[in-house]
Amino acid sequence: MKKIKLFDPFTSHDEQKAILKVLKSHFWASGAGGIHVNLFEKKFGRFVGSESCIAVNSGTAALHLALSLYDLRDKEVILPSLSFVSTAHAILYNGAKPVFVDVDPITLCLDPSKVKEKINKNTGAILPVHFGGMACNLNEFYKICKKHNLVLIEDAAHAAGAKYKGKPIGSHGNAVCFSFHPVKNLAMPTGGAICLNGKSSTKHNMKKLESLRWCGISNRVGSKYDVSELGWNYYMNEFSASVGLEQLKKLEKTNSIRRKIAKRYFKELKTHYKMSFNKECSYHLYWILVKNRSKFRKILMEKSIETGTHYKPIHSMSFYKKNLNLPITNGIGTEIVTLPIHPNLTDSDIDKIIKFVNKFT
Repeated sequence: MKKIKLFDPFTSHDEQKAILKVLKSHFWASGAGGIHVNLFEKKFGRFVGSESCIAVNSGTAALHLALSLYDLRDKEVILPSLSFVSTAHAILYNGAKPVFVDVDPITLCLDPSKVKEKINKNTGAILPVHFGGMACNLNEFYKICKKHNLVLIEDAAHAAGAKYKGKPIGSHGNAVCFSFHPVKNLAMPTGGAICLNGKSSTKHNMKKLESLRWCGISNRVGSKYDVSELGWNYYMNEFSASVGLEQLKKLEKTNSIRRKIAKRYFKELKTHYKMSFNKECSYHLYWILVKNRSKFRKILMEKSIETGTHYKPIHSMSFYKKNLNLPITNGIGTEIVTLPIHPNLTDSDIDKIIKFVNKFT
């Protein structure tokens, strides 16, 4: 019986040809960037409407370096606990303190009203996540940041191609961080990007990021260079960038397919607790809530349907373990199930998923 995958990259001969071209070039990577990396930065930055864009090797690296642009050491950074752990790790990498806040029960994005309750004189930044590709309430976060002089850094790991009020995610906050992991809407072997806007989009910040992503190397002329600060090995390689350029060409089309699947799920799934439909969402994930999650997932796996749980709340993990009053997050963390949603699904795959979800919920 054919297994219906939870995630599955959508590729064609275009990606294969691009990789082969890089392979034959014998120029596979450079800390200073390369033809494909530089071109991807320009084209992706233009696609999302950002003022500046720099490519790195993961979404985690993007978050780490974006936060490093601001003086956040010993400051508090507000974030949702319902996210991949990298969102919190990036805060600790920069010597700041993660402050977990509850999410909106409809979008599963950070709840602005709860954020307001946690702001104090030591708050330095807000780090919302566009959960599943559904944009968070950016207008409210702009107001909060302006009122309290805070930095807004968006975790857009799920949101390549998503929009907020007609404008692409990537054109709004001080810094917007993307992930191009193989399961993401824009997939690469490995990759990420930082998009900067407004006062954050300066030549100084771009040079700083270029240095930090390549071990702190700066002032390079030929084979001569200096190291002026501690950096990391975070640069993107040419193979990833070449794949990313091909993926970018088809991103609007593939996101459109994801939206069509999400619309069917929203209309046809009988469960009351499910992800809503929004034409601006990129639908990296589609979630439902199920009471007996383990049993439900086991049954669907027996029917050859893969599912996932995104995510176990960060504050419930041993490294971050805290007994926090986050009733929405705590409840969702025990019931959330993610269903297959990617462009490789056939109509019969979707029919089967809907049939068995409805039968066993």
